[in-house]
Amino acid sequence: MMKISVVIITFNEEQNIRQCLESVQAVADEIVVVDSFSTDKTEAICREFNIRFIQNPFKGHIEQKNFAASQAVHDHVLSLDADERLSDTLRDNILDIKKNGKADGYAFNRLNNYCGTFIYHGAWYPDRKLRLWDKRKGQWGGVNPHDQVIMKPGASTLFVKGNLLHYTYRSPAEHIQQMNKFSDIAAREAFRKGKRTYTVLHLVLYPVFTFFKSYFLKLGFLDGYYGYVVATHAAYYRFLKYFKLRSLWTQAQSSKG
Repeated sequence: MMKISVVIITFNEEQNIRQCLESVQAVADEIVVVDSFSTDKTEAICREFNIRFIQNPFKGHIEQKNFAASQAVHDHVLSLDADERLSDTLRDNILDIKKNGKADGYAFNRLNNYCGTFIYHGAWYPDRKLRLWDKRKGQWGGVNPHDQVIMKPGASTLFVKGNLLHYTYRSPAEHIQQMNKFSDIAAREAFRKGKRTYTVLHLVLYPVFTFFKSYFLKLGFLDGYYGYVVATHAAYYRFLKYFKLRSLWTQAQSSKG
């Protein structure tokens, strides 16, 4: 039978971590929590469970998640964020994979909860994520803060039914605060890689198309008021990212002058 190490990264997650840990009890042969020195009750709550609690400085989402995977005893890793939980269907299907699984990686849909409402359309669903894999066949990659598991050439993957429940933001204000943080990270990463901006394309057309795609093409309007809010915020995030990237290039040019 396949053995699974569940790995979770945390920082000040006292509102989420208990529900996350409870949801993985049935599938985990080991649970590893890698914490970046929380100042709330995260550690105390984790200590109530049979887990390994490790503290490690946060150098980036990709770096922290790869470090967490490296700490796993078992080859197969199920990686979750603290604000994510397994639905009953997904839990049962992972239990079946432990008995009969033959692929190197497994992906499933993530269902996002926004301000107490699940979002079933728009850019947020099905939001497919590969989160269970043989760590010998893949690792975290992508661009911070938008990390993803990248499998090695030739590795096999399968889709698994059942939703990964993601409890995102409790209020629009919390969402705006996170957008500001993530757009900072994304702009710095793009600047580091030498990416440039074009005013009409990046600051006007990209945000408009992002809203149109999420709200109309992907049927975000079917989620009512919060479908509109999510689509609007997605467009604003796109604008923020490129506005900040443009500002970084302006500052760099000024410093040279």
